[in-house]
Amino acid sequence: MAKPKKPQRPKAEAPKGFRDYFGNDVTQRGEMLKAIADVYHRYGFDALETSAVETVEALGKFLPDVDRPNEGVFAWQEDSEGDKPGDWLALRYDMTAPLARVYAEHRNELPNPYRRYAMGPVWRNEKPGPGRFRQFYQCDADTVGSASMAADAEICAMLSDTLESVGIPRGDYVVRVNNRKVLNGVMEVAGVLDPSDPDKFASERGIVLRAIDKLDRLGLDGVRALLGKGRKDDSGDYTDGAGLTDEQADIVMGFMQAKRDTGAETLARLSELVQGSETGVAGVNELKTIEYLLSEGGYGPDRIEIDPSVVRGLGYYTGPVYEAELTFEILDEKGRKRNFGSVAGGGRYDDLVKRFTGQEVPATGVSIGVDRLLAALQAKGRMEAETVGPVVVTVMDRGRMADYQAMVTELRQVGIRAEVYLGNPKNFGNQLKYADKRSSPIAVIEGGDEKERGVIQIKDLVLGAKIAETASLEEWKGLPSQYEVPRGQLVAKVQEILNND
Repeated sequence: MAKPKKPQRPKAEAPKGFRDYFGNDVTQRGEMLKAIADVYHRYGFDALETSAVETVEALGKFLPDVDRPNEGVFAWQEDSEGDKPGDWLALRYDMTAPLARVYAEHRNELPNPYRRYAMGPVWRNEKPGPGRFRQFYQCDADTVGSASMAADAEICAMLSDTLESVGIPRGDYVVRVNNRKVLNGVMEVAGVLDPSDPDKFASERGIVLRAIDKLDRLGLDGVRALLGKGRKDDSGDYTDGAGLTDEQADIVMGFMQAKRDTGAETLARLSELVQGSETGVAGVNELKTIEYLLSEGGYGPDRIEIDPSVVRGLGYYTGPVYEAELTFEILDEKGRKRNFGSVAGGGRYDDLVKRFTGQEVPATGVSIGVDRLLAALQAKGRMEAETVGPVVVTVMDRGRMADYQAMVTELRQVGIRAEVYLGNPKNFGNQLKYADKRSSPIAVIEGGDEKERGVIQIKDLVLGAKIAETASLEEWKGLPSQYEVPRGQLVAKVQEILNND
């Protein structure tokens, strides 16, 4: 008889493209989100939480590089009910598509326009890579129900204020603004957009949009190749191009290189490129309005500028589009200098709610990539490298656990993080090692002798570590890092040490 196989143990590792977030990361992200929410709230936006799961039909097919409704998302089909097949469900891939569904469902109860912000994880079933995960956090703000360019200008101003509020100074970022209508006008002039048949040349236009969106990565030559026959990347993979003629590609490349020294000069050049296209002219006029409103509000080109290279990858944008780029340099994984790049983007999507209601509902909004912005703040030293851990009350006598609990209660009541050591107290050295792992600033010690004398020992772990690293023996004697104080002075002494550290 064959010997039964031992059950195989599951691998203790996160799925590919996913990661775990520990205390310091979660704390810093929470602090940053609080700062962002404060700005959004100040602008009059209300919080909204939506389900992480939507029907595939409600989400729609707007992700780039996909051919099937459920490609690019994590989707599954519910069990059928009788003869009725089950619905296809999917994890949301962004916060905007769920907002369109929410507004269509509750529009009679919501104010018009409706201004909301939302924060949370989204999921994309795409190939993971360095710094590219299948689950990531987004932080969105949107105005639904207003066709005014003032709504778009406000979103851009709010994005600028948000970046400065979390610690990105003026000069280290720029919010770049463009308009899909201008690009559509250029493609109409180039002969790859027929206003009477919007579906014609749809595939070619998709490739053009994605090519322009990759300008910062591929450069002008790489984009030009994708407008034509295609290109082979460094790995040998070949990407098919849009198949434009040289004359058509020249028109699109002229659009991408239309940026001039001033916004007025850039807009004048765009006006030249879209002559003959009603849509393109309308887009240029919208950009002129946005620039005027921002300028009057004090948001000049040092913060927000017109830039034709911005197109955004998602397929639902219909008008102005925006992108926030951080302009300071960092070192990549190979030690090379490069600009940090984009941390936020958005735009106008006037047709998204129409999918549900049949009526056009204007909308515009922006999404911040939370993980990228947090990484930027850490790279600039705007976030504490490590969050201070709790004060640890050590256990010298298991029978006096109530005494130790009383100490942490006193500390917590005045707002100090504190905990009692709950491991095996037999080895006191392990308790101090635990405190080090927790980044604890202080350890509190009360053995039997201290209890009898009514005192406690308070060990300054931060100062102790500094002394151990840098001080000579003589200096060490003059810098005590452990203090004996009356039990009643626990809170006062801990507060004093924390304030000095």
